[in-house]
Amino acid sequence: MKIFSASQLKQADEITIKNQNITSEELMERAATQVFEEIHRRLQGAQLPVKIFCGIGNNGGDGLVVGRMLLEHGYQVKVFVVNYSDKRSQDFLANYDKIKEVSNNWPELIKKEEDFPEINRGDFVIDAMFGIGLNRPIEGWVGKLVEHINNSRAFVLAIDMPSGLFSDKIPAKEDAVINANFTLTFQTPKLVFFLPQTMDYVGDIQVLDIGLDRDFLAETDTALELTGKAEARELYKPRKKNSHKGNYGHTLTVGGSYGKIGSILLTTTAALRTGAGLCTVFVPKCGYEIIQTGLPEAMVITDENFEMLTAIKTDLDADVVCFGMGAGRSEETVGAFKELLKKTKKPMLIDADGINILSENKDLLQLVPENSILTPHPKELQRLIGKWQDDFEKMEMVQRFCLEKKLIVVLKGAYTFIFDGTKISINTTGNPGMATAGSGDVLSGVIAAMLSQKYKPFAAARLGVYLHGKAGDLYAEENSYEALISGDIAENMGRAYLDLFKEENGKD
Repeated sequence: MKIFSASQLKQADEITIKNQNITSEELMERAATQVFEEIHRRLQGAQLPVKIFCGIGNNGGDGLVVGRMLLEHGYQVKVFVVNYSDKRSQDFLANYDKIKEVSNNWPELIKKEEDFPEINRGDFVIDAMFGIGLNRPIEGWVGKLVEHINNSRAFVLAIDMPSGLFSDKIPAKEDAVINANFTLTFQTPKLVFFLPQTMDYVGDIQVLDIGLDRDFLAETDTALELTGKAEARELYKPRKKNSHKGNYGHTLTVGGSYGKIGSILLTTTAALRTGAGLCTVFVPKCGYEIIQTGLPEAMVITDENFEMLTAIKTDLDADVVCFGMGAGRSEETVGAFKELLKKTKKPMLIDADGINILSENKDLLQLVPENSILTPHPKELQRLIGKWQDDFEKMEMVQRFCLEKKLIVVLKGAYTFIFDGTKISINTTGNPGMATAGSGDVLSGVIAAMLSQKYKPFAAARLGVYLHGKAGDLYAEENSYEALISGDIAENMGRAYLDLFKEENGKD
C-alpha cells in the first residue's frame, strides 16, 4: 500500500471530484459515512455518551456528518464546534445546517476555556478538530481543550488524524496533540502513524477506502509504501517441484564468541527455517559442540582461536555471508572482518557487532559489497551515521547514506523501516513481545536466507522482515507477548509462510 503526502491526497480529492462528477460535499458525505458505519458496527447502538468536537474546516465537516448520522440512529450525541476562527469551509457550513435539522440541541459553540464541557471516563469522544492540513501548533484555549480531552481518560477516536499532528514534521514536546485510542483514516495511512516520535498519538489504525480516483492512486509515484500480506504475497517466489538444495543457496553465518554462541545458533536456525538450502557456520572453537548439538542440519567450521574470531579461513563459495551476531569487537575480530570484506563480492547481511565495527572503522564501509543489507537498531544506526534532530531528519540521513554507499538499511523498531536510497518500505507485522534478546539475530538469518534463495536485496529485506514479524505475531496470539522468546520466532517461520496464502477468514 502506498503512503501519499498531504499534497498528493489533496490532489486526489480534486481529481476524484472532477472525474466522478461529484461535489466536495458529496465526497465528504461519502467519507464520513464510512466513519459512521465503522463506529456503528462497533457500538451496536450502545447508549454511552458520545461527544464530538468539530473544528470549522473540512475535518470538522466530517465530524458534523458523523454526528448527524449517529443522531439519526438513536445515539446519545452531543456536538461541540471549536470556534477558533471566524472562517469556515463551505462544506462545514452546509453540514452545520443539516445537523441542526435532526438535533434538538444545536451544536454548542466553544469559544473559551469556560465553555469546555465535562468529559467523563465512560464517554466516547470523537476528535474532528484538525485534519491532515494542520501546519502550525494548536495554541491558546484550543490547546487547553486538547489537554482537557486527554486528561479525561475517555475513549478517543480521531477522524483521519489526531488533532495536533502534522503530516510533514514532528510536533514539539510542549505542543498540544490528541492522544487517540483509535484513528479512522481516509484512503491511505499517513507516515507519522509509523514514526517512533508520533506513533503513540494514533492508537490503533484502520484505513477506510473512500473511493478516491483509482487511476490517480495507481499512477502516482510515492517514495513510501507499506508491506502487508498482499505485498508480501507478491514478493514470494514459489518452489518448483523439480528442485534440490542447491537451488536455494548456501548461507555462511559468521559470528559468535565465548559466551555468545547462542546468537549465531539462532541466526543459523532461522536461515534454515526460512528456506536456505544449506548453512555453514563459522565460529570460534568454543562454539563447535554447541552448534553441532543444537543444530545438526548445519555444517561447522571453526576459527583456530577458542574464544573469538581471528581469521575467517574457508574456501566455501557461499551465496551469501551473514556476519556479526555475537562476534565481539576485539582487534583480532576487526582484522578478520576486514579480510572477509576484501574477499566477499556478493551482497552480505551485516548485523550487530558487524555494524558496530563499521561504525568504529568507517574506512571499512568502502569494502562492503554493493547492495549489502545492514540491520541496525536505532542506537547502532546513530553510531553509524551520526545524530539526528527528529525522525524526518533521520530518514533523510539514512536515505543519503544508502545512496552514497549503495547499501540497504533495515532499521529495526516497532515498525521496521527498510531503506534503499530511493524507496522506503514500512513493515506492518510484529508485536511488543518481539522486544526480546535474540530477535534481531533471528531476523538476520531470515533475510540472509532470502538472499540465498536469490531474492533481490530490497525484496529479500521486505519479505524477510514481514515473515519474521508474522512468525512472532502467530506465536504471541496463542501464548502472549510476555512468553515470546526469539527461538519461537524461528520455530514459527513455517506458519508465517503458510499464513501468506490464507484469506483473512482463515480459509485457503
